[in-house]
Amino acid sequence: MKTWILSLLVVLSGCAHVGQDPQATSRVTALLNDTAFAPPAARIDTKHLFALSPEMRGHLDSAHFRELVREHGQVYGLMHALYDPADLQLDYDATHTGTAAETYASRKGNCLSLVIMTAAFARALNMNVHFQEVPVEDTWSRERGLYMVSSHVNLSLAPSGARADYDTAATLTVDFVKLPPNVNRRVRYLDEAGIVARYMNNRAAEELVQGNDNEAYWWARGALLENPTLTAAYNTLAVVYQRSGHPLLAEQTFRAALEREPDNLSVMQNLVPLLAAGGKDAEAQAMAQRIAQLNPNPPYHYFNEGMAAYRAGDFRQARALFAREVARAPYNDEFHFWLGVANFELGELGIAEKQLALARDNSIRSETRARYSAKLAHLRDVAALGTRRN
Repeated sequence: MKTWILSLLVVLSGCAHVGQDPQATSRVTALLNDTAFAPPAARIDTKHLFALSPEMRGHLDSAHFRELVREHGQVYGLMHALYDPADLQLDYDATHTGTAAETYASRKGNCLSLVIMTAAFARALNMNVHFQEVPVEDTWSRERGLYMVSSHVNLSLAPSGARADYDTAATLTVDFVKLPPNVNRRVRYLDEAGIVARYMNNRAAEELVQGNDNEAYWWARGALLENPTLTAAYNTLAVVYQRSGHPLLAEQTFRAALEREPDNLSVMQNLVPLLAAGGKDAEAQAMAQRIAQLNPNPPYHYFNEGMAAYRAGDFRQARALFAREVARAPYNDEFHFWLGVANFELGELGIAEKQLALARDNSIRSETRARYSAKLAHLRDVAALGTRRN
């Protein structure tokens, strides 16, 4: 099966929205081909993205919430009410980007979902809300034949009446994932349209993962019309075209993305096989060489070599290669899992247990965490018996 590099974000990286540019919108419109797709199964609509459900309003009106605000202040009271394990018991899960109401109802969400839900509550309390894109190193994962790269957003809150731009003592930055130490904290502010576009692009990517290319088209289309400067949405739309049998449209859209970001690795890695399939071998080769210059050891390079070694029964070499991936991507659960498996095969049960625990703790999907927990329990049983089982 072919794979495409798909910029699926917990929040996609890209420029802050700077208002509608008629020329940019016109260029996006020229890339769209609505007649190539059936109408969406449900209306593509984001007007209720930040809307509070009756249950959410009831949460705000509860005596418990009012007591938290009195005790901790408006901002910290809200955080206690939403993210204290004794309250909502929200679970981080990257599989779906929901509206504020959907996230509250399901009690789980990815980074963007939690930003949207928190902002909805904060706005209902008349707080000052800033959306922020955080410049951290991209995080890669794989899902059903698609490679996905994630970047990160969070938000800052200040009580109503505070000047969030100046009153830093009153401002709280709210984050939902563990960031690497010494991360560059210089942020790029996003307006609401920037968040909406990223939400729609996430939904497009999630539909692609499920094989719903038709629905993915309409979400990617909406993301670009909402924010014609979002390079990742061009990439997503091009992947939709590529998967649904429209290679010329895919190529045009990838090229439009590269006009915005000439050295975007995700876009170039997608475009190379498309150019080669279209007989443009010289351009494909030149672009592949450019990619190799920019990133000689791409994501999953050592992992794929490690899997080859593992399948060949060379568990010691597999362990060394998996460890190299873990060293450069310490929050990827798949790398920790296979490092644990390699150690298990080598009889290093204590190290294997530690790596499986790290895989579980770093997983961004609830069902994967459950699977890792089961494997970890089995490993502990094996260790307790002093025997090895396959």
